[in-house]
Amino acid sequence: MLTLLLRRGLSLKVLRRRVDEAFPREKTQPIMRPDDANVAGNVHGGTILKMIEEAGVIISTRHCNSQNGERCVAVLARVERTDFLSPMCIGEVAHVSAEITYASKHSVEVQVHVMSENILTGTKKLTNKAALWYVPLSLKNVDKVLEVPPVVYSRQEQEEEGRRRYEAQKLERMETKWRNGDIVQPSLNPEPNTVSYSQSSLIHLVGPSDCTLHGFVHGGVTMKLMDEVAGIVAARHCKTNIVTASVDAINFHDKIRKGCVITISGRMTFTSNKSMEIEVLVDADPVVDNTQRHYRAASAFFTYVSLSQDGRSLPVPQLLPETEDEKKRFEEGKGRYLQMKAKRQGQVEPQA
Repeated sequence: MLTLLLRRGLSLKVLRRRVDEAFPREKTQPIMRPDDANVAGNVHGGTILKMIEEAGVIISTRHCNSQNGERCVAVLARVERTDFLSPMCIGEVAHVSAEITYASKHSVEVQVHVMSENILTGTKKLTNKAALWYVPLSLKNVDKVLEVPPVVYSRQEQEEEGRRRYEAQKLERMETKWRNGDIVQPSLNPEPNTVSYSQSSLIHLVGPSDCTLHGFVHGGVTMKLMDEVAGIVAARHCKTNIVTASVDAINFHDKIRKGCVITISGRMTFTSNKSMEIEVLVDADPVVDNTQRHYRAASAFFTYVSLSQDGRSLPVPQLLPETEDEKKRFEEGKGRYLQMKAKRQGQVEPQA
């Protein structure tokens, strides 16, 4: 494709400009510090998720304001499954690049890649790939969703593939709403390796530094808190060093306003031999607004692995579900695990 366009008389400089106009990109390069990592020096998954979301909101907000009209800010609606391909460590530089890959009438898809660089050796490796969906909200009326400027595709197949991804995520978002009434209940004197033993909650008062221009919580802030709670659940269950392996789709069901008290709750749902699935629920309580009730704001499944001191994978203590609901969630988690395992094997086999 590049050779063909060059043969048609387009200079490389003009070609790059046209590609950048059609598919805008955003790049950031923060260095990882001790407060970004766990005690073993591995960067928290939540820190990486926050960087990914920051790159996504910049490029999507910029695109949504690229034409004359009502000004807006892009708000995170969903994060597709994100795999943590390789650990990032203290002292490494994170290269975060974002690209708009599809736009519907009221939403935009952003693909983000994260590379880690060892600045002593120059070694670079891919650590994360993620797809995020944003919707533009008017600066004048936070409940008004604006139209997204069109994206110019270089191939018709790109638009068709993007539309299929859009329809798939839209359907999955609808399917998660039935879980909105589910809550994590505390338990007295739980036995080790049970759901109740490791379940954890974090309560956070939303302040100005957590929020966008609208006064709503940044999606990256929410994801970082969700990963923190999931990490606590995993550490309590294993009592070893743990790292985020992947995050299933994160659905943001409703906006969280400044001044709300949010409760982030996590519970173990499934364990395989070397991985743990943790469900994380985010509930918001608008304590200064008597007109609005407590509501479910976000939900997701995190997968963690247990590591030895030298970074090797360790066996995970098997979860002991007790109640019928816990047994049901365990079987559902097992289904998701087997589905992803089959998908990974299917991707590897054709290359063999």
